[in-house]
Amino acid sequence: MTTIQERAKSAAGRAADTDDLKLPDGYVDQFPEPAPAPDPMADYEPGDDDPDMIPVHLAWLRVRRDIRAIGKGEEYNERGTRYNFRGTDTVVQYFGPVTLKHGVNVLPVRTETAYSTKQTKSGGTMRECSVTVTWHIMGPTGDVLELQTAGEALDTSDKSTTKAQTVALRNLLLNGGLIPTGDRDPDADRIERGVEAAPRSAESYRDEILDKNTSPGRLQQISYELANLRMLGTKVANESNDPETLDSLGRRIYGERTGGGQ
Repeated sequence: MTTIQERAKSAAGRAADTDDLKLPDGYVDQFPEPAPAPDPMADYEPGDDDPDMIPVHLAWLRVRRDIRAIGKGEEYNERGTRYNFRGTDTVVQYFGPVTLKHGVNVLPVRTETAYSTKQTKSGGTMRECSVTVTWHIMGPTGDVLELQTAGEALDTSDKSTTKAQTVALRNLLLNGGLIPTGDRDPDADRIERGVEAAPRSAESYRDEILDKNTSPGRLQQISYELANLRMLGTKVANESNDPETLDSLGRRIYGERTGGGQ
């Protein structure tokens, strides 16, 4: 006859004995720990044309420094409405080579859409699309900045979604990059002057563009100045004495000096 205390001690001894918990010989784990993912940058060796391997916030800062400003060089003039604007194609043309230079990718990762129908004054029907796009600005090392922008557009066919996404992209680049127009603030105080300074000639801009000491950043600023002066289409004699517009000349020289091509 055993006491309660003796039976408790016996149970405790059996619990402490772990021999019966050992795995049998030859046992193979059916769920092994997964192998760690390989580091894609482990064997990376920078090339001569590769960007610096820096965090995305620094790479994006370098993009902003190179862009500086984009002027409103395009004009809308329809149905009695007239204004200047910065089109998406123009904005992408500025950002494309600079983001490539600094190893920055701009990727849409999620798009939320909403649709409605609008009536035109003539009685037609247009489809309106509103989008909210989530973007990843990815740096050269793979880290990202996540941003959201909205866009909306009307179209009589099936292009409203594409147009709205295009507007969202333009908003991302201009607002996320804090890109000014370079125009004078319309609210700034104006000072009356007796003699206005004469505008620069097309030839003086050509000479500055061709000057080897002119930096890529200054070349971009010249482009903004020419856009504001409506001189991008002005033809001058280039370094080969052939006629070429200031816009084409500036873009070509910028591409040669940054390695981005034309």
